[in-house]
Amino acid sequence: MAEGGESRTGGTRRERAGADADTRDASLAGATFTNVRGTNDARGTRNLPREWRLVRRSEFEAVYREGRRRSSATFLIFLRANGLPRNRFGMSVKKALGNAVVRNRIRRRIREVLRLHREEILPGWDVVIHPSRSVATLEFTKLEAELLALLPREKRAAK
Repeated sequence: MAEGGESRTGGTRRERAGADADTRDASLAGATFTNVRGTNDARGTRNLPREWRLVRRSEFEAVYREGRRRSSATFLIFLRANGLPRNRFGMSVKKALGNAVVRNRIRRRIREVLRLHREEILPGWDVVIHPSRSVATLEFTKLEAELLALLPREKRAAK
């Protein structure tokens, strides 16, 4: 490194980091993102809100103990009525399914299916989803169809 903390590329690390943030902010200037809370924020979270998630071990155990079980080639899900006006979802992605990158990809794909179809799923259920390894590579439309077939859904009106 050159004198005064400057590198050969010009400026200090801190100055370059500030410049990177400015270009990143400029690239997001026209974009609007809506996070799960309905606010427009370029850096808003896109996770399921806490009230839509099963968080505690006791909640998962109650679903396993008292719930029903449905399965397909790709998923094993456990369902339990919760008496709330909304669904709560939990996922259990085992280490045997792959490294952290693969497991996170599986979680993201499942969350996206839930986000896209949350209106169609009947409210009032606690759902725990156990995916298989094929979820990471399965075509998204097939993944979507298989998961939705297992979840309680509202009956669609006949056309």
